[in-house]
Parts: sequence; C-alpha cells; structure tokens
Amino acid sequence: MEAISHAGACVGILATDGVVLAAEKRVTSKLLEPEMRSDKMFQVDDHIACAVAGITADANILVNWIRRAAQQYTYNYQEPEPVELLVRDLCDLKQGYTQYGGLRPFGVSFLYAGWDRRHNFQLYHSDPSGNYAGWKATAIGNNNQAAQSLLKQEYKEEMDMEAACKLALQVIGKTMDSTNVQPEKLEFCTLTLEDGKPVYKELSNEEVEAIINSVELKKE
Repeated sequence: MEAISHAGACVGILATDGVVLAAEKRVTSKLLEPEMRSDKMFQVDDHIACAVAGITADANILVNWIRRAAQQYTYNYQEPEPVELLVRDLCDLKQGYTQYGGLRPFGVSFLYAGWDRRHNFQLYHSDPSGNYAGWKATAIGNNNQAAQSLLKQEYKEEMDMEAACKLALQVIGKTMDSTNVQPEKLEFCTLTLEDGKPVYKELSNEEVEAIINSVELKKE
C-alpha cells in the first residue's frame, strides 16, 4: 500500500459517451531515455484498458495474466469477456496471494475502463487485497484523497468526454507536486465507441496540450 500511495496519481472518469483514464508520468531523472511504451496505461483487449499505480513490475505480471485470460475467453466463447467478469477473475488471483505463506500481495492498484453490450461503459477499481468496486469517478496513487474530494464536488453524470478530460486534468493537476502542468508529465487514454465498436486511444502530447490550454483559458 505504501508503494501505491507514493506512485503517480491515476484518475478515471465515466462519461456519457466513453471513459477517460489519466495519469501522472513521473520522470525521476532527465538522464533517463524516454520509454517507448507507457508504464501507467495498458490496453488489455479491444474493449478494456487499465491504469496502474504502484510497483510496475508487479503490474506487468498481472497485465499479462489478464490479457491471456481475455484471449482465452474469446477463443472459448467467440465473444469478448464481460468487463466485470474479467476484473473479478484478476481479483481472485490477487486475493490468493494474500492468504498463502511464502507469497506477498501484488503491490499495485488498478483502474479498469471497459465496455460491453450488457452494461455499456464501466469503470472499476481494485486494490492488492482483491477487493473491487464500480465507480463513476475515482482516483488512486499520490494525494488520492484530495483528488477524490475534487471529483465529488465537480463530477456530473451528464458529462461528455470533452468535459471528463478537462476534469481529469484538473484533478491530476491538484495531486501533482509541481504547479506547472506539462504534457510530457501526463498520460491520457480514452475508450469510446465508433460504429458500435469500442476504440482505445492514447492521446498524443499535442492533444494533451490542447486540453491544458482549454482548461487554462476557462480559468482566465
């Protein structure tokens, strides 16, 4: 839990037309080579994505497991696995690591953004104990209590994706140690529907900068 509370914050917001996940990307040294892929956002399947806070190595193991589970379900039943069922399967695995000797719990929390035909867009959170819950908006990681407080005040159920992205930026900005919010320090991904099919997208620095500018203009 200590690793999670010190990790860069992640925010998930459920909108009327999709789900947005946003995360703080911490750069520990300017000498580090920039990574080719994100260590905070992962696409699990066409219809589900996740954001993580905690020990990245643990997250990689669990993401690989949940990806295999999703593909196995699709192979067996010829349809995508329902989001909550996939989340529950992973949480059963995580719970097992809390009760057997010689094992330690996975030091990572997840936010899951997903879509299925029965429940449409969904947002879930799970912790190392294996507990999970569905949310309209939530946050994990550093300063998550301040983030939760802001979400309670500002979240509206009729929000569209544009408004959800702006709110996610405001919340992440409040949790960051730096007052200067830059696109390079943020990661955004969205899950929306196009022609009836879920589409996962990671926003570029230019798209994140456009969100930052729109929020700053609104403040002025």
